[in-house]
Amino acid sequence: MGDVEEFVEEAGLYFERLGLSRTSGRAIGWLLASSDGTADASELGGRLGVAKSSMSVALRQLEGAGLIVRFRPPQERRDRYRLEEDVFARAFRAKMSEFDAFSALAQRGLRAVGDSPGPRRRLELMRDMYGFMAREFPKLLDRWDQERESRQSP
Repeated sequence: MGDVEEFVEEAGLYFERLGLSRTSGRAIGWLLASSDGTADASELGGRLGVAKSSMSVALRQLEGAGLIVRFRPPQERRDRYRLEEDVFARAFRAKMSEFDAFSALAQRGLRAVGDSPGPRRRLELMRDMYGFMAREFPKLLDRWDQERESRQSP
């Protein structure tokens, strides 16, 4: 197995741990590592050694999550796929809504445990950490946007 294939497999495992299917993760890995960053479904399925149906499910998952874009070049008969521009910052922004959900879960837990000191301490820490992330993470992503824009300037 070559370096690119190893990277693609590692990407599959990594993104699987984050909740995507392994095939979806491998597709992301391939699109990251391929020379032009695009592929059609058949090409991806062939490169990854997966069935057409599995590839179709993975591409729908990635497109639905806003991680890839489907497009058709002029005078071509097949749709192609590429990663969404700045895909990882977009993914982080989408996940930020979960910070509020975790804070709300901690609040429900605090109501449930009443005055019990051990559980309260753990739940308060959970609530406060996710509250901190909800306040600070957008600032970090704004700084990333500035950094990315400065990289693109001549």
